[in-house]
Amino acid sequence: MVALLGLLAAASRACAAAYQAWPLDPPAPFQEFRGAWVAAVANIDWPSRKDLDPAAQKAELTAVIENAARLRLNVVILQVRPACDALYASRLEPWSEYLTGTMGRAPSPVWDPLAFAIAEAHQRGLELHAWFNPFRALHNSAKSPIAPGHISRTHPAWVRSYGHFLWLDPGEPGVRDYSLSVVMDVVNRYDIDGVHFDDYFYPYKERDAAGREIDFPDGPSWERFGAGGRLDRGDWRRENINNFVRRTYAAIKAAKPWVKFGVSPFGIWRPGQPKSVDGLDAYDGLYADSRRWLSSGWVDYFAPQLYWPIDSPRQSFPALLGWWARQNTHDRLLVPGLDLNRVRGSVKPTEIANQCRLTRKQPGAAGEILWGLGALPRNQPLWSTLTREVYAQPALMPPAPWLGHGRQLKPFLSVTPAGGAGGVELAWQTAGGDAAARWLLQSRTAGVWRTEILGANVTSRHLAAAPDQVAVRPVDRFGSLGPPAGARRRD
Repeated sequence: MVALLGLLAAASRACAAAYQAWPLDPPAPFQEFRGAWVAAVANIDWPSRKDLDPAAQKAELTAVIENAARLRLNVVILQVRPACDALYASRLEPWSEYLTGTMGRAPSPVWDPLAFAIAEAHQRGLELHAWFNPFRALHNSAKSPIAPGHISRTHPAWVRSYGHFLWLDPGEPGVRDYSLSVVMDVVNRYDIDGVHFDDYFYPYKERDAAGREIDFPDGPSWERFGAGGRLDRGDWRRENINNFVRRTYAAIKAAKPWVKFGVSPFGIWRPGQPKSVDGLDAYDGLYADSRRWLSSGWVDYFAPQLYWPIDSPRQSFPALLGWWARQNTHDRLLVPGLDLNRVRGSVKPTEIANQCRLTRKQPGAAGEILWGLGALPRNQPLWSTLTREVYAQPALMPPAPWLGHGRQLKPFLSVTPAGGAGGVELAWQTAGGDAAARWLLQSRTAGVWRTEILGANVTSRHLAAAPDQVAVRPVDRFGSLGPPAGARRRD
């Protein structure tokens, strides 16, 4: 019996495909920024409730990241600081109520959601960006007592009550220093791939009982640092934010040049820009001169929230996208934000698909970021449209040459038969140089190339059917591709 099994194994090996190293030139991979926001504030996306135990929290977070991978996205933007609180092991701010139900209470048993999310994302070849709200101090959905370590207790002079929220005052130099220190604490301690801010800088206008706008109560900082200077109050507020954005970009690049910095401002810079557009004036209302951040190159990616339909007469998606592309003089990654939550009723999944197609056709645009990932699996028509039509093939992050380059060398690749079913085992390893951040695996069968993007820790792959050609390439932290190691069938 043993002899018979040996003969069968020998026959199987004789029939198995044989490969030889070959200098292949596989096709260039598709490159497109495909991101999704994962909001923690008010338990919008994750965690779904404040009372989950750590095992359930981990399971939910794994499912969110797995859904991003199934959708063939390449970036998860996880909210880690909703309002001067932390969904990670912070040295500076209390644990978030949205994680444990009580601000300042650590999860039990203790675990670090950010470290966990980074590992889960990297294992699947995804980037993980940490999303901060730099100046919101307390959200109106927070119900638990404020922790002693919260900024409103430790530095009450920096905090302003405005509407139903607490806000840090960006006019206080100490506030800007403090918020930057929170960001850089994460950059320095965690293996994140990016830092992200959304549209909240100075807050959206609140109104009193009579419907009149209430001005942001920054009188103390204006009197100390702005009044009597060369700027009026609006310009002074804008310069406070400009200063913060510029410093954040410089600090990240000084610490870890490969860590991307992205901002997703309100989608309209000013009414009339372009001429057909009307709506909220973020320049005057939020004191966000977002066009300047883009045109000055203070960001690596820029995601204006273009949450309006293509045929909207006053907020046309293509008109706004084209206008923002013309402001992108430093060729940063322009990736409009799309609102999946609006796909219901009269708004069909084809609206989002068509917005993605328009973005691909727009010179200067590089992809998109999706709002509403948490609820997406329940919207099967939209999920099907995205997976089958829009994101049918995987995509690498677009190149960002201004970030720098690593030193990537051709890896060593081996291809061996795998049993008698005609499959093969692939294995590869680095040949020196910088460590790979992920791997690009390409295989060709019957003239058709197939692409996979794998995590850095994945260095082997089983293919059920032996391809004609196979190639593997390292991708570094900057997004640069190394040379391919290739092999082709000899039989």
